Amino acid sequence: MTVVLLAGGGGGARLARGLQHLLAPGELTVVANVGDDVEILGLRVSPDLDGVLYALSGLLDGKRGWGRAGESWNALAAAASWGGEDWFRLGDLDLGLHLVRTKALREGSPLSSVTAELVRRAGLATTILPATDDHLRTHVVTAAGTFAFQDWYVRRGHRDEVDGVVYEGTESAAAAPGVLDAIGAASALLIAPSNPYLSIGPILAVEQIRSALETRRTRCVAVSPLVGGKAVTGPLDRMLLRMAGGTSAAHVAALYEGLLDALVVDEADAGEAARSVELVPAPILMRDGDAERGLARRVLEVACG
Repeated sequence: MTVVLLAGGGGGARLARGLQHLLAPGELTVVANVGDDVEILGLRVSPDLDGVLYALSGLLDGKRGWGRAGESWNALAAAASWGGEDWFRLGDLDLGLHLVRTKALREGSPLSSVTAELVRRAGLATTILPATDDHLRTHVVTAAGTFAFQDWYVRRGHRDEVDGVVYEGTESAAAAPGVLDAIGAASALLIAPSNPYLSIGPILAVEQIRSALETRRTRCVAVSPLVGGKAVTGPLDRMLLRMAGGTSAAHVAALYEGLLDALVVDEADAGEAARSVELVPAPILMRDGDAERGLARRVLEVACG
């Protein structure tokens, strides 16, 4: 079996971890969002790539759901004391990865090659790919102005209501090496319970990736990021209500029009219906490893059944 998971955010990292536990080494490929990438203190930070890498290698801070376990913040505090920005939390352990990535990128290595080397050093058999090696950044449109994703989400605490999302760079962004081959060879195509606008949207904004899903020869199954019409974390329910008109499973499915064969929804949303997409109920809250593996098992059953 070969499985491709499109992922971003904490939900994507947790489902990837559940899948990796169930699948044989090398059977899983994770295609991660890079629209959140940002430069902080001169360093290139790729939060969604790193979240997957840390989760799959056992380094993720389980309490926070992001960053390294056992983290400290001395370098950031020192930078702030010299006038450096400290609104984006970079821990001492995390900085090591960003230093290595930034150096490699400045020497001319593409992000996909840098990520492959980090995955190798982490000892993982799972393949982790950025959606693209090209510049692709998410911008959020609000009444207060248009903001780069991290400015809106972290610096402004995602308080501004969202009127639209823009993916800068889509006109020239190509799928990273290996992405289209993985999708074409997959036994199952999965979309994580990630924010469709902010985490999955940038991946699908790469036209080659969207086209590959539209012309797929195997089933594509997504997991809803809502429980009882509410976001598990983050502002998705507010965004859906404002931009899509509601927070039902049908509203989530509509954002993936033409791309899905089934949507796995939480049992709290089991009574709903969606046009042209099968809704499959399952417990989708991933509070621990057993829940991660249980959801991964159910999603694979739906995708391969």
